[in-house]
Amino acid sequence: MKDKIFREYDIRGIVPDDINEDVAYKIGLGYGSYLQEFLNQTACVISHDNRVSSPMLHDNLVKGLLETGINVIDYGLTTTPMHYYVRHVNNLYGIMITASHNPKDENGFKFSFDKYANARGKMVKDLKEYIDKGEFLKGEGTIEHKDIKDEYIDYVISHLKFGKKRIKVVLDLANGTTSCIARDIFSKLNLDLTIINEESDGTFPNHHPDPSIEENLQQLKDKVKEINADIGIGFDGDGDRIGIVDEKGNMVSIEAYAIIILRNIIDKVDNKKFLYDPKCSDNFKDEIEKLGGTPVICRTGTSYTQEKVLRENIPFGIQYVGHISLNDRLFSTESAMYSSLRLIEVLSKTDKTLSELVATVPVYFNSPEEKFASSDDKKYQVIENIKKYCDEKNYYYLEIDGLKVLFNGSWAYVRASNTGPNITLRCEAKSQKDLDNLVKLFKTLIEVYNK
Repeated sequence: MKDKIFREYDIRGIVPDDINEDVAYKIGLGYGSYLQEFLNQTACVISHDNRVSSPMLHDNLVKGLLETGINVIDYGLTTTPMHYYVRHVNNLYGIMITASHNPKDENGFKFSFDKYANARGKMVKDLKEYIDKGEFLKGEGTIEHKDIKDEYIDYVISHLKFGKKRIKVVLDLANGTTSCIARDIFSKLNLDLTIINEESDGTFPNHHPDPSIEENLQQLKDKVKEINADIGIGFDGDGDRIGIVDEKGNMVSIEAYAIIILRNIIDKVDNKKFLYDPKCSDNFKDEIEKLGGTPVICRTGTSYTQEKVLRENIPFGIQYVGHISLNDRLFSTESAMYSSLRLIEVLSKTDKTLSELVATVPVYFNSPEEKFASSDDKKYQVIENIKKYCDEKNYYYLEIDGLKVLFNGSWAYVRASNTGPNITLRCEAKSQKDLDNLVKLFKTLIEVYNK
């Protein structure tokens, strides 16, 4: 197996060059043996997304697991949030076959070694080293096939409290895994529902199913304006990222979403800590403090944010790329569907439109996240060189999965991607001029050190 597929919080690569039948089989052997030998587990749960390659990987993963003697509870096709839910209700660890928002020719494995979140950091490396040794257990495990769909639908719906106003909603499922359940959930509610890209064939009509990228929401924007909908929601390939469009066809930032939800729940929760990652605009942090809460910054990556939310019982948290943890009413599964329904719930109880709610959110000058192609070997050295530059200039910075360099109300955040051969940059400032200068400086640094 190639070293590069073992990333910061999952296993991911191109099919079949990096991820194939043999890789899935060995991961099954390694994971099943590791759970039994080091964590005293006798069973695990598995499921998969709807990518074309997922059934093949699933079959070979199961083969490897069963040969170690571990028992498998197989939930088949699920979204990633549904997988988190089955791990929770079974009190078991497990593997979700998915490459999340990555392009359709990729796939991978999100796996867990504790009750909080997916494996991260050293946990991933430990499994890689264990598999490399090849000293697997031998046995004859059993497999049980289960369907969680109806139970999960009831779970989601039971934690919603809609008002009297009937909201007109457009969903863009991007032909991703939410196609297996979105209509079943949304059609049970008092909504005027329209769905596009619901084929469930894993082809992802957009370049890749990442709804945090505005260009991927164009079909959604067009449909919202065409039918005069109140809101449009886009989902990624496995259902844990969200993109939002208001009734005018404008993309709603994740921070604007967060501030609307924060204002709605802060007086209803005892723990007033709220989480965000370093890419997020300071407007969310500032709003938390304004309303008497405590902002908690956490490194980027669902494995880290989800663990912190659950371990510290934080009621609400966001990541800039569209991951949302709502932990105030139910066990947080990072469900994009549930997160969207909580915003629709707010709309159902107000006479304001979504754009009017967004208009009350403070706007800071910031740049969209920009990616620079690099290599897995070089990208971390680029960040290290930028750090040395900042030291020479006596710039103040935070080391949170990269560098967040702070300049009296402005900042630049540069990091090596944990899911691909990229370096990412996002900046924020008090004026457009300051923002332009900041972006120019750090783009130059990346380009110089990335040669």
